[in-house]
Amino acid sequence: MGALHAGHLSLANQSKAECDITIVSIFVNPTQFAPDEDLEKYPRDLEKDKKLLSNENVDYVFFPDKDQIYPYNFQTYVNVEEITKTLEGAFRPTHFRGVTTVVNILFNCVMPDFAYFGQKDAQQVAVVKQMVSDLKMPIKIVVCPIIREDDGLAMSSRNIYLSSEEREKALTLHKTLLYGRKFIEEDKEMNPQIVLDNMKVTLGEEKSIKLEYVAIVNACGFREVDLIEEGNEYYILIAARVGKTRLIDNELVRID
Repeated sequence: MGALHAGHLSLANQSKAECDITIVSIFVNPTQFAPDEDLEKYPRDLEKDKKLLSNENVDYVFFPDKDQIYPYNFQTYVNVEEITKTLEGAFRPTHFRGVTTVVNILFNCVMPDFAYFGQKDAQQVAVVKQMVSDLKMPIKIVVCPIIREDDGLAMSSRNIYLSSEEREKALTLHKTLLYGRKFIEEDKEMNPQIVLDNMKVTLGEEKSIKLEYVAIVNACGFREVDLIEEGNEYYILIAARVGKTRLIDNELVRID
């Protein structure tokens, strides 16, 4: 959605390494914002974005306006069912319908062979993968690693909303995820509830953070689990408000 940072550019660079032509779409999608969310103030700097992409030698930038994507009398939406009802879907119930609709439209405009998404929006990636599979789209979804600041904060266009004090508080999210990852990978704790309870204690020590959820889900299928098993991959997910800014982050874990 623009306001590009190194995380976005890493997607473009992976595409360039693997594809003949790389196209980056930039579109602040109104249908994935609820009425009380930050659509109007969402950061936008198209000229800076184009310059960054030019510096990376991206082949094309596709930046349609709202009326091209949603013309007068637009009335068709794409809705993925079960996977959108929990976590982000529970806290933002209209969000994923907007995401899947606009991604479908952009795919139809560009007709890519590969599409590159960041791991930071792990549930969004799972939803898009489900849509692509269900609708038999001939597109391979490639998930790229989270790019972090030097101190561990996951890069996000919304980080500019954070004051210097809030930014320091926000580091608690990643530290808590690493704490949970250690419980699973090093301490071999197989009970997800024990892991989550300990993570919540750590988060509760920072009173300025308002936790929305912390969860452990199967990387394949994105279902919350009752037992962590060897040989499987899991996401530890977190969403919280730091001041007025809503942040999400995750860690991918595996026990071998």
